[in-house]
Amino acid sequence: MIVMKISVSIISLFLLSWNLYGQENYKSACTKYPESDTTGKIYTVAGQRHGISFFPKVRFPDTEYEAGDSLTFDRFHSVNVINTWLKRWAEKYPDLVDLYEAGRSFEGRPVLQITLTSRKTGKDTDKPGAFFEGGRHSGEITSCESVMWLAKYLLENYGRNAEVTHLLDTRTFYLRPVNNPDGHNLYLNTAQSNRSTVRPYDNDDDCLLDEDSPEDLDGDGIILSMRRKDDEKGNFILDPADSTGRLMKHAGENKGTYLITSEGIDNDGDGRINEDGIGGLDLHRNYPENWRPRKELTGRGFTQGGAGEYPMSEPETRSVVTFLLTHPNVYVVNSMDTSVPMHLRPPSTSPSEERMYPEDLEWYRLFDEKGKKITGYLKAGDVYNDYGSGNPLFGHGPDFGYWYFGALWYGDELWNGGKFRDYDNDGNIDEHDILKWDELENGGKGFHEWKIFIHPQYGEVEIGGFHPKFFSQNPPAKHLEPWVKNQAIFNIEMVKALPELVWEDIEIKKVRSYRSDSADYQVRISFRNAGQLPTAFRQAHLVKIVKEDRMILEFDTTGVANNSLPYRILPEEKKPARDKTTDNKATRNYTVEKTKVSADLFFTRGGMTTTGTFNIRVFSNNEVKGNASLFSTRGGILRKREFTIR
Repeated sequence: MIVMKISVSIISLFLLSWNLYGQENYKSACTKYPESDTTGKIYTVAGQRHGISFFPKVRFPDTEYEAGDSLTFDRFHSVNVINTWLKRWAEKYPDLVDLYEAGRSFEGRPVLQITLTSRKTGKDTDKPGAFFEGGRHSGEITSCESVMWLAKYLLENYGRNAEVTHLLDTRTFYLRPVNNPDGHNLYLNTAQSNRSTVRPYDNDDDCLLDEDSPEDLDGDGIILSMRRKDDEKGNFILDPADSTGRLMKHAGENKGTYLITSEGIDNDGDGRINEDGIGGLDLHRNYPENWRPRKELTGRGFTQGGAGEYPMSEPETRSVVTFLLTHPNVYVVNSMDTSVPMHLRPPSTSPSEERMYPEDLEWYRLFDEKGKKITGYLKAGDVYNDYGSGNPLFGHGPDFGYWYFGALWYGDELWNGGKFRDYDNDGNIDEHDILKWDELENGGKGFHEWKIFIHPQYGEVEIGGFHPKFFSQNPPAKHLEPWVKNQAIFNIEMVKALPELVWEDIEIKKVRSYRSDSADYQVRISFRNAGQLPTAFRQAHLVKIVKEDRMILEFDTTGVANNSLPYRILPEEKKPARDKTTDNKATRNYTVEKTKVSADLFFTRGGMTTTGTFNIRVFSNNEVKGNASLFSTRGGILRKREFTIR
């Protein structure tokens, strides 16, 4: 055994020298990304690391690698297939789809995104927007399929389904199916079950990068579990309730007869297996709100694993943040993961009531309940209490989404790991029930029977267990569509609730006359928010992501010299102070120019009407024509409602 450890170490040193001195030259000679090389048998990952950067290529039967004539959701799709469909849709639906590169990944791959809205009814930024993202965590590919299902549903039903047509006429969808194409490709083209980006990372604090990746020892293309007998250090026993010997039960440290790890070798000789594979940085801990470093110097502060070198250090996270900050019309976001399942939202570092405005929290709780009814998820709530049980997460997307961006932001988790039914009626859905569901509903494909393997370091071991990719982390392909469809329908439900502004009455009233040469008029122009959500959350106003809703009146001065206008705009009449956080009729800033006047009207709650009031003096019984426009950061734009003062 000692000789074997020395041999493994020698191999590791050889691979280290190859990586550090030969890898960059190799990469510069490559002309294709490894997933696009149909003849190659090796998948290579960029970056200098102390472990290997190349793995045998694998093709999974649950995955489509070349785009066919139709897009179905009884299988998963590679990034190449997803991007092919984005390009096809952009060509087929030019009036609805705008395709563009939203960023570049660590390895330089394009991160593609589409904007869906009807060009005929206005620009995307003139409408309330929603942003839906999948594939931030590389192995959580179910989320990518939900974004694709949503895009396909919207495009194929525009002009056929009245609700979909109305949504694309009045709202904007920004869809990013895969925000981590490097990790997604590694996941679907090798046996590696990574969750992070592929940037080299020291997961085990031994000053080595990615030195201990899993190995597919038996060559079946899957990194399964590995169990070996150890009466001294064992912490598992064969589950006595399972007569087949397939399931294991935790017995406590040093109280069992088996040790269980993932399939592989102890590459660095530290007594642990696969503790430092490819990458490890977590894009969902890299957001600027409440970011914490991995290490702090006092020993008494909070830290966050996987946080990155600094907030937004990763190009994938940075591209999301910069896109949203340049698109403040986005009101609803869901950056989806797997697998709990759960509708997951802020806060991540405290109970909801301690930090959120009550009126904003009320909306989140409304969608918590709506979500559970649509998807069937049993859980919905904040990260801190309902997901982390009082353990904080830092640098989390939903926290950025609310406190920094003032949006309705979820980070939903899809798929339940096979926990469908309590078959044995013991009051608990456990591995016995999961195994039963796999046998009855999945043809037993989720569990791989234990098989003996002679390990180079440990001798006889057994390899088997639940499929890590297409059972534990993501649903089996034939069970995929209900999960991605229901999640997409919940996302649509949030979009349906976005503000929708419509003009209402214009009232023009003469308030006083001055002899025969002039009169003062009051012009009252109203609009209604026909949507459910207010035109902005209170938090969005606090952090100044949005401007107050503004109404502008412009007057027709065709053929009239600027110094002989037939009217004069009067200053706002002073009114008693009001609670501007709740009274949506309160006028704030009132700006007068020669040919136009504008008034800030705070924000309008769903179903309510807001009125802008303007005072105009008209000379010599002239007819004065004008038009009103309304500009709301998240409610959209209403253009040119004409009026005449006589």
